[in-house]
Amino acid sequence: MSKDVQLEIPSDINSIAPAVDKIVAQIRESQCLAGREPDVEVALFEALANAVIHGNHEQKSKSVRISCRVEPSHRVSIVVRDQGSGFDPCAVPDPTSPENLGAEHGRGILMMKAFMDEVHFEKGGTEVHMVKNCDRPVLKKAAS
Repeated sequence: MSKDVQLEIPSDINSIAPAVDKIVAQIRESQCLAGREPDVEVALFEALANAVIHGNHEQKSKSVRISCRVEPSHRVSIVVRDQGSGFDPCAVPDPTSPENLGAEHGRGILMMKAFMDEVHFEKGGTEVHMVKNCDRPVLKKAAS
């Protein structure tokens, strides 16, 4: 049976870690990812930081919504929505290019893609959709 978690946080960087902790606790409880919860933790932190800092520009009048669906033995899907004007993911500079290696920002999307199985942007870049596939249970062979 799937489990949904919905959160709304203010555009405040201090709200990010508690939201990540709450979502990851739900994922850990499902035992769907078998020790791979830190992958989701990193990706979700990056998605929320991007939404708060770059999407909403830390404007206190704006918020970020998080939807998480845990489908045990199938997948964890997360959507992060900001109230910003969006962006073109294709226009984001490659953080692995030599000229960008010393940049202080610009690795969040790369990290999301590295730690999740699927990452894509919708609604003009104001939504990031991320999926982490769960480990499939090992079927035991019946004794013959």
